[in-house]
Amino acid sequence: MTHRTRVLWLIKGLNRGGAERLVSQMAPRFDRSRFDVEVAYVTQDANAFVPDLLARGVRVHCLGGRRNVELGWPRNLRRLLREHPFDIVHAHSPLPAAVARLLAPRGTRHLYTEHNLWGVYRGPTYAANAVTYARNERAFAVSDGVADSIQRPAWASVGRPPPIEVLRHGIDIDAAPHGAKARTDARQLLGLVSDTPVIGNVANFSPKKDQATLLEAFNKVHGTVPDALLLLVGMGPLEDELRAKVSALGLDGTVRFLGSRDDVPRLLPALDVFVLSSTHEGLPISLLEAMAAQVACACTTVGGIPEALRPDVDGKLVPPQDVDALAATLGELLTNRSERSRLAAAGRQRVEASFSLEPAVDRLAREYDAPGAGHRGGKSA
Repeated sequence: MTHRTRVLWLIKGLNRGGAERLVSQMAPRFDRSRFDVEVAYVTQDANAFVPDLLARGVRVHCLGGRRNVELGWPRNLRRLLREHPFDIVHAHSPLPAAVARLLAPRGTRHLYTEHNLWGVYRGPTYAANAVTYARNERAFAVSDGVADSIQRPAWASVGRPPPIEVLRHGIDIDAAPHGAKARTDARQLLGLVSDTPVIGNVANFSPKKDQATLLEAFNKVHGTVPDALLLLVGMGPLEDELRAKVSALGLDGTVRFLGSRDDVPRLLPALDVFVLSSTHEGLPISLLEAMAAQVACACTTVGGIPEALRPDVDGKLVPPQDVDALAATLGELLTNRSERSRLAAAGRQRVEASFSLEPAVDRLAREYDAPGAGHRGGKSA
């Protein structure tokens, strides 16, 4: 019987973030005659994508911790790696990656995908990742900006740093609704009047997504486009703070919190403008989905965003935390239908040409097929 390469994809959680969505979409796509891909996640309550993976035949392991820092999950990871040996551990979160590099049996190949800028990691996470980084055979970065942020300090680890390759991931473009019917269906789903100007943001409510700046900008937009609505899709630790800010700005009724949704691609065509006000990003999957939905996009110039959204070609870019610039851009797009349509069409073409999932799956399959072809900077315990 032909040996199938056993691969464990390891991530902190499986809630509805960009890296998590990517794992849920990619893991089932590998040729099952060649690869046995399983997924393990740390945080017990972060399980939104688990049913999707199971339904598509991917085995999923919960390592059991309610928080990433609990001590039980490394023990469970060690047991999993020793009782069900994997040829490759491909990690997608820095702290679980570091623990796996230390606990995996000798001979396990370690690959890593960087989804975030190194500067956003907390001190202990940064240190654990840096100290063990040389044990990676290869590291992939989701954008040039992410790759440029990898600055392994001299104290970090023994051994040569691994090759770092930019591998831009994508989305299932064929499954992305777009066009007039998709817009009508999405607006009906959300209960929106057909001609209401609508801005949408899909992101966790966390400091790096900076919805506070977006609310300030929308407040200015609302002064000139009073019937405009802002839809916020997501959840997170800053939700109460953001709701209080909405009330303080007098925007109750014009800003709607939609919560975490499992139907984001269906909702996106309802928007006139998709916006990200982030201060840090890797390569946001929500942006690629909005471009595929043929929605005009306005985003900040951070991380890998400018690599997907070229200024005034596929969308609009503004500096982070610049309320006036963001407000002016949003106002322009809401009131200039021809510019909005031009950018929406160009964004869809950009995604079709450069951000499909298949090339990334093919590249990883070649890497999985080539044991020893990459760099081995250290030995596992």
